[in-house]
Order: sequence, then C-alpha cells, then structure tokens
Amino acid sequence: MKLPRRKFLHLAAGAAALPAVSRVAWAQSYPTRPVRLIVGLPAGSTGDIFARLIAQWLSERFGQPFVTENRPGAATNIGAEVVVRAPPDGYTLLFVTLNNAVNTTLYDNLSFNFIRDIAPVASISRNPFVLEVHPSVPAKSVPEFVAYSKANPGKINFGSSGNGSAPHIAGELFKMMAAVDLVHVPYRGDQPAITDLLGGRIQVFFSVMASSIEHIKAGRLRGLAVTTSTRSEALPEIPTLGEFVPGYEVTGWNGIGAPKQTPIEIIDMINKEINAALADPKLKARLADLGATMLAGSPAEFGRLIADETEKWAKVVKFAGMKPE
Repeated sequence: MKLPRRKFLHLAAGAAALPAVSRVAWAQSYPTRPVRLIVGLPAGSTGDIFARLIAQWLSERFGQPFVTENRPGAATNIGAEVVVRAPPDGYTLLFVTLNNAVNTTLYDNLSFNFIRDIAPVASISRNPFVLEVHPSVPAKSVPEFVAYSKANPGKINFGSSGNGSAPHIAGELFKMMAAVDLVHVPYRGDQPAITDLLGGRIQVFFSVMASSIEHIKAGRLRGLAVTTSTRSEALPEIPTLGEFVPGYEVTGWNGIGAPKQTPIEIIDMINKEINAALADPKLKARLADLGATMLAGSPAEFGRLIADETEKWAKVVKFAGMKPE
C-alpha cells in the first residue's frame, strides 16, 4: 500500500525527530547511576584535591555519586586514554590539567589526539607555581638567584614531578628566558621532590603553591617568586617572576573533559553546575586557600584555553629537547 506523499513526509519527519527527542529526554534524566571522574595524578596530589572538591559538589547537586578514580602514570596519559576509550555517555569524565596540553608535543606516539578526542566541559581554576629554594642557597631574590646560577653553571639541581610535568616545563622556560644552566632531576610526583628539597638534596623547585605554602610560611623553604602575571593573594609578599624576567608566565590550570561526541546537553548541564560551584563562597574560599583563582566559563572558552596552551608549550618542549621518561 502506497502512502500519500504528505502522510509519508509527515511520518519520515517524525521518525527523524525521534533520536533528537529521545536524546534530550535521556540527557534530562542524567545521571541515573554513579559517574567516574578519572584523575591522571596520584591520590593526595594537589590536582587530586581539586578533583575531589568538585566531585563532592557534583555529587550533591546531581544526587548521584561522582567518584574520583586515580589512574596515574605516563604524565597523565594513562588516565586520558581511559576517558578517550570510554562510551560518550557522560558517565566517564576526565580531570584535565596543563600536563595534557604539554603531552601533545612531548609524546610523539600517543594513540589518541587530545584536542580531537576529548570534549572540553568546564574550566575550574588557575594555579600559580612558586620558584622556591632550599635555605642553604645564598640567593634572597630572583636577580641574586640568576647571578648565583650563572656563577655556578651545571652545579644547581632543580627538581620536578617528572619529565614533561608542569614544574619541569616551568623550570625549562626559566632556563631559556634567564639564560641559566640548571640540572633537571625528575621525581615521581611533587612530594618526593619537595622531600628532597627540604633535605637539601636538590636546590630548586617550581612547586604548585598548595604543596609548599606551609613550608614557605614556616621558613623551611624560601619562596623567591610566583610564576603568574600578578602576585598571589595567598603569598602577597612574594613578587612575580615576570617582574625580573620580563614576559615569563606559567600558570597551572585544570578543568573537566569528556569523550568526544558526549551529548552537548550533558556537557552543558555539568558546565552549569561547575560554574555554580565556583561561585559558591565556601568552595571559593577553600580553593583560594590552595592559591587558586577561579576560572569559570563555557565549554568553548575552555577549549580555546587548551588549544592556546598546547601551542605555547609545544615551543618550549621543542626548544628544550624534552623527552618523556
């Protein structure tokens, strides 16, 4: 039996609309079960603390557990690949950091393309690093440290939390712009590096502020400068590195990503709730105590940040000849 043309077109249009309608309805009921937030960093790290704070907020707002799952290794690539391979249904999310942007150039054999395969969901915060030294280092300021480094080329060890980590690239950019010769000593995470810095086995570290602020306040370490373009409210007496090395700026940042093709409706829902979290006075105060500055925005704005940072650090990685472990 042939259907009248008008009837056929009406039914075809209705059938075509069904996937979109069901997709919206499905997104509106999200989430109906626990959501995994994959963190490519060790438990207890600064990034892990940020991720858990956001996961707790999302759990309360959505009425379903948002469970942080630590998958450290390969400079966060292991965690990223877990999310890239996950179904794009909003139930597996990624805690995105500066490392992910650096890894795009640092690793030339990745099985995924981060910018292509991860959809930006929401930015969370910017975080300064601190150029800090062991008290045995005679320098009391950045100019004094630069002069001391030039007088002792190849004799000063600067630690990092691993090849290609944020503290590593911060140090390499400093070496490049200040024209100093420091010896890189990679560790497996921030805490082992800080432990050796406290013990005087290395002399310099570009530390996430949250990891070192108490040591600096207690005088166990000497903070010479913060790496952001403006001074930190958490350590207002410490100058910026850019005041002495014009143009120098390194900012850690983080946010949430999802597998590509995750429904935009779900991405927008999560983005809305994270922006609400960043406007909450209690959560803002907690993040500020860790030296963070809120970085709310749209998924598109977070995507532009990732792209810009990927381009910026590609130049440093190539200049320094950095290689993965």
